[in-house]
Amino acid sequence: MKLDRYDIKILQILSRDGRITKSNLAESINLSVSPCWERVKRLEEAGIIEGYGAKINADIFAKKTPVMVEVTLGKHHATSFQRFEQTMQDCPEVADCFATGGGVDYIIRVMAKDIDQYQRLIDSWLMSDLGIERYYTYIVTKTIKQTPQSHDIDDNPVE
Repeated sequence: MKLDRYDIKILQILSRDGRITKSNLAESINLSVSPCWERVKRLEEAGIIEGYGAKINADIFAKKTPVMVEVTLGKHHATSFQRFEQTMQDCPEVADCFATGGGVDYIIRVMAKDIDQYQRLIDSWLMSDLGIERYYTYIVTKTIKQTPQSHDIDDNPVE
């Protein structure tokens, strides 16, 4: 699917404000409401727009401590990766988990109630024999910049 400048602009606006009205969206990109809304529907049907959501301030409910973790597995077999990745998928404290190349196998962002909860989580992973050979823990002391993933849209149309 080829995206033009109108599609890119729609994606940029919706990634910042998923609650924008149809008429305000159309006005923002200089199209009438019907063609603009047809474009939105086409982007949804193509799977480019996966859904809409709200950014929740979890600190209102309970303060969480973000912890970044680098993990290297001892064995690099498909079954080792699958088991580890399924554990990450199933773990509610894991906010993000990225498989990486170049030195470590995974970078994980854990959102723990406190450092004690984080350490108990790591201990449980080590005791469950997930194949973790080495891990490094980085306590986040301050968030400098955090943006939703959808803000990665640039102005260059793609095919």
